[in-house]
Amino acid sequence: MTRRVLLVDDDAAVREALGQTLELAELQPITAGSFVEAKDNITPAFDGVIVSDIRMPGRDGFHLLDYSHGVDPDLPVILLTGEGDIPMAVRGMAAGAFDFLEKPCGPRDLLAVVEKALKTRELVLENRRLKQQLTRGDAAARLLHGQSAQAEALRDRVRAVARTSAEVLITGEPGTGTSKVAEVIHMLSGASQRPFLKLVAATLTPEALRDAFDAAKGGTVFLDEVAALPQAAQFLALDLLENAPGARVVAGTYRDLEAETREGRFNPDLFYKLDVMRVRIPSLRERTEDIPILFRHYVQLACEQAALPMPDITPDLGARLMAQDWPGNARSLMNAAMRFAMGLGEAETEEELGLNERLAQVERSMLIEALQRQQGNATEAARVLKLPRKTFYDKLARHALRPEDYR
Repeated sequence: MTRRVLLVDDDAAVREALGQTLELAELQPITAGSFVEAKDNITPAFDGVIVSDIRMPGRDGFHLLDYSHGVDPDLPVILLTGEGDIPMAVRGMAAGAFDFLEKPCGPRDLLAVVEKALKTRELVLENRRLKQQLTRGDAAARLLHGQSAQAEALRDRVRAVARTSAEVLITGEPGTGTSKVAEVIHMLSGASQRPFLKLVAATLTPEALRDAFDAAKGGTVFLDEVAALPQAAQFLALDLLENAPGARVVAGTYRDLEAETREGRFNPDLFYKLDVMRVRIPSLRERTEDIPILFRHYVQLACEQAALPMPDITPDLGARLMAQDWPGNARSLMNAAMRFAMGLGEAETEEELGLNERLAQVERSMLIEALQRQQGNATEAARVLKLPRKTFYDKLARHALRPEDYR
């Protein structure tokens, strides 16, 4: 902990006096004269506490309290109240303020409350670090790559589904990797030490399906492209799930299984039996910022397997990859990475994008990189890119980017 205190008060004399008190106690004050000036310091990773006056022109201390708890509900906010403002302080406590102090407050009172808040903050962040250590090395983190909000949401969903014993339906476009997600679900489940059987649904006879259930012995049976499961095997699968549950069934499909059911090509009872827990895998076009990360990972794998030196992957190459359409998703990106690793060049787009579209992709990539490096601090990201604040925010809005997604 750096023992930081974000001190917000529109009165410069009060800021200076309180700041000196904090410095003498070997704390690190960060002073701000308004909500607008303070808000970029408020992130989930902020390892300090906030002391704010309630009465300020423009957006007051209650607005700052609401904003802070919107960013991180566990961030301690101490409110400063003027004489006779006790009802306002009570309102602040009801809204979730950590504590309040009446101005002018003595150094001893200020430091006692700030120290208590800092200890609370330290415990919260330590608990978060411990939880991150538990998930950082799990199968979802190791095998489902990407830094986008969509990738993180997929990992969280997979972890949540794995904790249950219910049947799972995995959906996604061709090439998104339904079988890989199925295996991660198995690895994170309570049945991880038992068999994982991957079956191509289109080739299954009732006898083969029954044998697979027997062999699974309480493990997981994955039905790859379950929409192609022959009708006779569909009836048996339903019977096994209802009357002889010896394995968990995880089914994957690239088709609209609900539409297949409506049109009479898939058993409706089996559909509803499988669709207890659903996991949808996002396509690459939904998370373009992950494309360079995935490409680098696939190139590293290819180089390790073929004992080849790792080639240089430039930011320009990453931007060009993001500008391409990947209808085959991860599978086609992996093929391109293998060709690149062997020195055969990179995949070309099926339909070349125009200059404006390519420039837009490059701009989006640079904005994302700046936000990631500055941990979502919009002011610092704008400074690094040498953009006026308003221009920077206009560009973020144009590309549907939010700084808080990169904190």
